[in-house]
Amino acid sequence: LPQLVESGGGSVQAGGSLRLSCVVSWYDIGSVCMAWFRQAPGKERDGVALARIYTGGGITDYADSVKGRFTISIDDKKNTLFLHMDSLKTEDTGTYYCAAHGGGCYTMQAAPFGYWGQGTQVTVSS
Repeated sequence: LPQLVESGGGSVQAGGSLRLSCVVSWYDIGSVCMAWFRQAPGKERDGVALARIYTGGGITDYADSVKGRFTISIDDKKNTLFLHMDSLKTEDTGTYYCAAHGGGCYTMQAAPFGYWGQGTQVTVSS
């Protein structure tokens, strides 16, 4: 079965940094759209960043709330997706999920993403 396994969450103070990892165990990460989502208690799951590798390049996109602070990247040799988070704010608190789908990589809506990890908790305190 497809597996996405996240790690790297934790508790940090505002202004700190964390790096999340998501290891993909069944598929060539270079051929699918990958994304990070987050869900705060009582709120919907929102897209944070997405990325896809194409021959000769790739694409990335970010939610406005994280632009300039978060960086998504793919290491296709390790079949791993990363999310480097800097200048963390209390509103970044939530459970972070990585997700994948084989279609076009043009939206951070959750619906097209058919494969999900179990989530990793990020807590940012003031």
